[in-house]
Amino acid sequence: MPLVPPRISRRHALQGIVAVLAVLAALVWWLRPFGEPDLKGELTFSTGVRTGVYHRYGQLLEQELKQDMPGVGVRLETSEGSQENLQRVADGEADFTVATADAVAKYRLDGKPGSQLLRGCARLYDDYVQLVVPAGSPVQSARDLRGKRVAVGQAGSGVRLISERLLTAAKLDPARDITSVSIGIDTMPAELEAGRIDAFFWSGGLPTNAVRELSERFEIRLVQLGDLVEQLQGSGSPARYYRAAVMPQDAYASARNTTAVATVAVPNLLVTKEDTDPELTEQFTRTVIASRDRIGRQVHAAQLVDLRTAIYTDPLELHEGAGRYYRSVKP
Repeated sequence: MPLVPPRISRRHALQGIVAVLAVLAALVWWLRPFGEPDLKGELTFSTGVRTGVYHRYGQLLEQELKQDMPGVGVRLETSEGSQENLQRVADGEADFTVATADAVAKYRLDGKPGSQLLRGCARLYDDYVQLVVPAGSPVQSARDLRGKRVAVGQAGSGVRLISERLLTAAKLDPARDITSVSIGIDTMPAELEAGRIDAFFWSGGLPTNAVRELSERFEIRLVQLGDLVEQLQGSGSPARYYRAAVMPQDAYASARNTTAVATVAVPNLLVTKEDTDPELTEQFTRTVIASRDRIGRQVHAAQLVDLRTAIYTDPLELHEGAGRYYRSVKP
């Protein structure tokens, strides 16, 4: 006698369908691409001057973020540099930014409003301090800048901090021993080319396009700063983030340097605020690390972003969302 399958009631059938749909929904959520979280809203990324590495990096990162977070609008805001960037994030004017570790340390040491709420997402690439002069200049070290017209960076920049520290280490008073010119990398090259300044300090990734382009139309030379490293490192707490470094001779192929140039380097940090949404911060950090090679084809410094060291955001605590990302990719 043939077996007759049991009849399934409409109620049981509907319950089964609902259960299957629930399982499928869970699988879709679980298997969705990490690069496409369901994030909505807007974020502001404070960069730097238009011709600097911070801003070019921000432009390329913006494109990556739009692909990874299509529901989030990204707005870039130019700035004078690290000090202004930190103030914007602390005040809630920006959600993310880049700043040098020494600028972060000083901002916290000075007890600026909101400084204790700042958090790190990643250690990025190092900035190299560049002292640029005309090729025929007699300046061979920062000590030779006495009496010269020297561009030291804008008031809100990281280069202003380090240029003044370097001048002090060279036994020069920035207010009396030189004529300080408060301009940024957007105007420094043209001023040097026109002879209106004798030298300029810049702190940025290698190569910085504004310096490279200047070297291709005007004969320049980069001045060594290695003789000031020991004195600089002994000048206080924020200075512990400086390290001795060497700029390769071909960093600026058209510059009139016959050897590598000893200088000072300082790490850049990706910075946000404690109350920034953890999911947003996790995805932002993921995009920064994942896009390294693509961005690095146009901004060479970005190639130096390294997953193994990105987690070290001293002097800032790591943001909760960034910590989630690093735990998710831990081998």
